[in-house]
Amino acid sequence: MSKAEKTKHFIIEKTASLFNRKGYVSTSLSDIAEATGLTKGSIYGNFENKDQLALEAYRYNAGSLKADLISAFDSFPTAVGKLYAFVALYRKNWHAVFSSGGCPLMNAATEADDTFPDLKDQVTKSFEEWMAKISEVITHGQKTGELNEKPDAEEYASLFIMMIEGGILLSKTTGDEKFLNLVLDRILKIIDTELAAGSSEQ
Repeated sequence: MSKAEKTKHFIIEKTASLFNRKGYVSTSLSDIAEATGLTKGSIYGNFENKDQLALEAYRYNAGSLKADLISAFDSFPTAVGKLYAFVALYRKNWHAVFSSGGCPLMNAATEADDTFPDLKDQVTKSFEEWMAKISEVITHGQKTGELNEKPDAEEYASLFIMMIEGGILLSKTTGDEKFLNLVLDRILKIIDTELAAGSSEQ
């Protein structure tokens, strides 16, 4: 990378968790300058405005989450193994998720709404990619006979995402991990009793 590219990446890296914790609207240029140790002029020399930096910071956060999910899926050859690993990822990393401000997708979705349409579009894309990845794992398992062929893959993928996001929200709000663990335990039960080949749903 060139010096300019390194500086730009440094700013994104230093402000990604700041935006996620404090919010895209509430994070000021002064906050960004303090986090990076750079002057406001240096920041604006690399980004057109705060919105552009916010989008890049979101892409960084979402990209990190996506990389973790792909790594978890790729760790196991079987569909059930991949789904178990997906659940284990959240059970193992909940401390890091909470300390960094929570799920970047949910935070950005809640804040962007109709006030930051470019960010909303990015969040929509992230959720679609997440759902497609889980759905792809389920569909592949159905084709190989490992998973029950009757369940709708997209429906279960969206259900898992909704459950996890709700668990993260409640656990982060209350400071009690039991709500997220309750959701993760329920997802494991769904995998075993509804998705696995030979389950009661056949």
